[in-house]
Amino acid sequence: MIYTVTFNPSLDYYVKVNNVKSGIVNRTTEERLAVGGKGINVSLALKELGEETLALGFVAGFTGKYIRNKVTELGLNYDFIEVKGQSRINVKIKSNTETDINGTGALVTASDVNKLVRKLKSVLKEGDWLIVCGSVPSTLPNTAYADLFKKLKTIKGVNLVVDACGKLLTETLKYHPFLIKPNVYEMCEIFGLNTVPDVEGIFACARKLCDMGARNVIVSMGSSGAAMVTETEQSLFVRAARGQLVNSVGAGDSMIAGFVHEYLQSGNYFSALNFATAAGSACAFTKNLATKEQIEYIESLML
Repeated sequence: MIYTVTFNPSLDYYVKVNNVKSGIVNRTTEERLAVGGKGINVSLALKELGEETLALGFVAGFTGKYIRNKVTELGLNYDFIEVKGQSRINVKIKSNTETDINGTGALVTASDVNKLVRKLKSVLKEGDWLIVCGSVPSTLPNTAYADLFKKLKTIKGVNLVVDACGKLLTETLKYHPFLIKPNVYEMCEIFGLNTVPDVEGIFACARKLCDMGARNVIVSMGSSGAAMVTETEQSLFVRAARGQLVNSVGAGDSMIAGFVHEYLQSGNYFSALNFATAAGSACAFTKNLATKEQIEYIESLML
């Protein structure tokens, strides 16, 4: 079974503004609402690929109610915990460039996290996947993911996957996650790099993350593709398909979903990385998360 955890789900408000200008009133030409949060996106992408998942996390207030209603409409299996405050609203502005204004999130407490731990302890077993993604609300420390894994460490053989940045990611490495997926800029931040290195430099940084405890590391590189270092000492690189960027939101989440799906099918790191890169590209080329057919088409262009 695949479980995803989203500590900070959101209601994403997408707006298109022609030539947005600061300091004056701007009017939208298009707008739409969507459920957001990286773990939820991973679950939705995996569902599209035919995998069964359970989405866990925290929701609050009227925005939390909307999130519940929307994922129900989408047919997603979920078991969210109700907390105080309001689930965040993120504003995604599409104009000459993409601009995101992300909210802070609900008031999640240590007691709420313990409720999540109890849920996970009641269902997790050897061979399951636990995918933890995104930011955490400001009420929690940057050790929140590591603290979660510490409380679950008695459950052996669970494949941990982490997509986060900074200490939220690096503090989890002592628990040897099966996969982590920083993007290239998050990787540079971890190692204090002022410029993006070449592929060999990215491999070197990924190996350092393996030395710190990660079993496998994917570094997503946007339109340049993805690099991966595996626990079997492979260094893999896949170039992304060419296409028109429509919306980058969810591309990294789609990569994780694509990797896990294909790895479960083939057990092959390269084919999983290739499918993951196709999934990320397909998502970037559409307004919403990509369909399985769109991903397979993009993958066919990469062969």
